[in-house]
Amino acid sequence: MHQHACPLRLDAGTRENARLRLLTVKGHVEGILRMLEDDTIYCVDVLKQTKAVAGALNKVGDLVLRSHLKDHVVTASERGDSDRIIEELMEVLKYR
Repeated sequence: MHQHACPLRLDAGTRENARLRLLTVKGHVEGILRMLEDDTIYCVDVLKQTKAVAGALNKVGDLVLRSHLKDHVVTASERGDSDRIIEELMEVLKYR
């Protein structure tokens, strides 16, 4: 993890929304692990659950990205760190 002067500035509602989504993801992953221990589970059912987890993680990522755009990217030129902010976003977006 990078350490920067800009802290995580998620508003309370966004932070709680992300937390609840991640708890749901945790439950889904635990369920998938149990499914993998059961030889009677159909492969497609496991695939559906992994897609659900991926979708939920993407939504959490979208919440944090939206907050970052609003709180850090929009104000980057005022702080004089536009180049650093752009490089950070390019690094993150290559994984999406």
